Amino acid sequence: MNTSERIEYLKSIGYNVTELDLIQNANKTVIVGMSGGVDSSACAAVIKLLGYKTIGMFMKNWEEIDADGVCTAEADYQDVVAVCEKLDIPYYSVNFSHEYRENVFKNFVEEYKAGHTPNPDILCNREIKFKVFFEKAKQFGADYLATGHYCQKVLQDDGTYALVKGNDNNKDQTYFLYTMQENILKDVLFPIGHIEKKYVRAIAEKFDLITYDKKDSTGICFIGERNFKQFLSNYIKGQKGHFVRLDDNKDLGEHDGMCFYTIGQRKGLGLGGPGGPWFVADKDVVNNIVYVVEGENHPALYADELIAQEESWVGHRPSLPLKCKAKIRYRQPDQDCTILEHAGQIKVVFDKPQRAISQRQSIVFYLDKVCLGGAIIEKRGESHYERLT
Repeated sequence: MNTSERIEYLKSIGYNVTELDLIQNANKTVIVGMSGGVDSSACAAVIKLLGYKTIGMFMKNWEEIDADGVCTAEADYQDVVAVCEKLDIPYYSVNFSHEYRENVFKNFVEEYKAGHTPNPDILCNREIKFKVFFEKAKQFGADYLATGHYCQKVLQDDGTYALVKGNDNNKDQTYFLYTMQENILKDVLFPIGHIEKKYVRAIAEKFDLITYDKKDSTGICFIGERNFKQFLSNYIKGQKGHFVRLDDNKDLGEHDGMCFYTIGQRKGLGLGGPGGPWFVADKDVVNNIVYVVEGENHPALYADELIAQEESWVGHRPSLPLKCKAKIRYRQPDQDCTILEHAGQIKVVFDKPQRAISQRQSIVFYLDKVCLGGAIIEKRGESHYERLT
């Protein structure tokens, strides 16, 4: 592909570049975080098209042999090798398994032991991808680290960068990146953040990359598509307790361990009989009771506010009170809310009731498409059921 063809193709995928831009980019080195998936593969292809000195780097965070005796990380690395060789770029592998276990996985296990529902993907981004991996890229002499995340960064009038939602609403990943600080964001590139997923696959296919039709990974990275309860049982011994119907304190039978259930959960409870469906409404950690209710619209599942702590803001902490939007889980549509100061923490009051607010999950805040930051949910406010009783 000659220079004019390259410029035309880049324009077709949303880049308004000139030959001078490509020449200037040649003076910069970009390390691409590569997972062996289609997103990071297309990311590497675009970075090279833009003229940067491009290096692929595979990050190994989890070492485990599957049921067939195959190391899944090794299989992913072989895809990275194939992609980098096709693009004619150098590649390396770095192993952060120790850091991941110490700074992400241990936290994950301890939170579940305490009856909470953590989000290890957010912690992985903070502690691994944009900390030790970012530092490793800098040690290699990189000017930028590029990743295949579906998000964007935008230069603001004050010279700082804002973290902005990706253009593909179904793939936007800013929820998982709210802990990124602006001093890191300025040296990170998201080459495919403005592109819809179907066109990302088309990029990989155009350059004949082996991953162009590879299935997307789902779920928590170290669990994959395995049974979550079975996996967790390898690290936590569930203490049997009782399901109790919240409305009348009726004992409905034995549960396998509080750690295996989360607020709002329906599947896997094993509660049959008349009525239902059943949902987890609350957990009593001290007495090892999982409270359940019938029907997804039961008032015990809804609350208007929550208290959060461990704030993390991409830029400066905004002045409060602040009217904005927020989401309490990844796939949730943005919800109108107001953030207030609250005894060293923050209180979030929603315009509309929120279902299944879960302790130790993250709440992430937005102004239009700009991700401001977020915090960890410490507790929900009074439920609608508590108000009624």
